[in-house]
Amino acid sequence: MPGGNDAIDTRSDEQLLHAHLAGDPHAFSDLISRHLDYLWSVALRTSQNPEDAADALQDALFAAHRTAHDFRSDAKVTSWLHRIVVNAGLDRIRRNKVRRTVPLPEWDVVSIADTTDDIAAVDLSVSIGRALHVLPEGQRAAIVAVDIEGYTVAEAAEILGVAEGTIKSRCARGRLKLAQVLGHLRSG
Repeated sequence: MPGGNDAIDTRSDEQLLHAHLAGDPHAFSDLISRHLDYLWSVALRTSQNPEDAADALQDALFAAHRTAHDFRSDAKVTSWLHRIVVNAGLDRIRRNKVRRTVPLPEWDVVSIADTTDDIAAVDLSVSIGRALHVLPEGQRAAIVAVDIEGYTVAEAAEILGVAEGTIKSRCARGRLKLAQVLGHLRSG
């Protein structure tokens, strides 16, 4: 069924991408609509704030539209889109480092988070999100892919374009740094 806003398109992601390349004016927007919530969550985890995430996602979607012809059919479309969003987020962080003039906020979480308490769970989530931004870009991307998104080391290596050993070492170093940063949340 051709794409459009009135009906759900039942074509696979790959079929939608190929339809886009063949000139279907609705295929790309149908593909992105299908995965927008997921791509937004990736942008938020990769970026430093919601504004940067929104800009990174916009940059990523533009890049995906423009470079759809580069998609290799040996990967999943969602993996391809994930990589583009992560790269756009990391690019935005690199650009912001040159312009950043405002100091990062202090950690403002309770010393012991009770995860059965909804407010404490939100505080814990915010703490982890902030702690992720302490990590170098490569470590953050590896941690997000493996520990948050649930990709295997091999899948993360493919998505991020690095060796599996690099993913393993980045995750190990990143987890150690996160443990140090978040150590104050442990209950005695």
